[in-house]
Amino acid sequence: MLTTIVAILLVGILIALGVGFYFFFKDQGRSRRVMYALGVRVTLAILLMITVLYGIMTGELTLQAPWTQ
Repeated sequence: MLTTIVAILLVGILIALGVGFYFFFKDQGRSRRVMYALGVRVTLAILLMITVLYGIMTGELTLQAPWTQ
């Protein structure tokens, strides 16, 4: 369940990044849409960090990298 939430948050961050990039070139700095996209991206990144920390603390997410063993 948490891996699905993490994947959705990552996709959301990438979408917000693309939207910000599009608005940056379309508006050429004349609107606040780029800043709103940045705010959404930062919010999603914070939610992602909280979700990952929660998953690690509860044991639902584990570190399976070879160098952690």
